[in-house]
Amino acid sequence: MAQDDKQKDLLTRLSDAGEDAIQRVAGSQATTRLVETLGGMRDRLDDVQKKVRGLDALEERVRKLEKQVDELSKPKRASASSSRASTARKTTGTTRRSTPRKKPTS
Repeated sequence: MAQDDKQKDLLTRLSDAGEDAIQRVAGSQATTRLVETLGGMRDRLDDVQKKVRGLDALEERVRKLEKQVDELSKPKRASASSSRASTARKTTGTTRRSTPRKKPTS
C-alpha cells in the first residue's frame, strides 16, 4: 500500500508539473504571436482559394479564344468559280493616270 501511495504521489506531481507547463506556454507572448500569425495565415489562405477558383473560368475562356484564333488563322480555300472570276478581273497593260505629272522644279 505504501508503494501505491508513492506512485499516486509521483503521478500527481507529474500531472501538476504538466499543468504548470501548459499554463506557462499558453500565457507566453510567443504563443500569442503564433496564434495571431496562424489566424492571419488562415485569412490569406481563404483569399488564395477564392482566386484559384476563379482560374478555372479564365482557363476556359483562354481555351475558347485559342480555338477561335486557330480557326481564323487557317487559310481559306478558294472555290473554283471564285478563282475563275478573280483571274478574269486581272488586266494586263498599263493604266493611264487621270492627272498629269508635275515637272520637278530645280
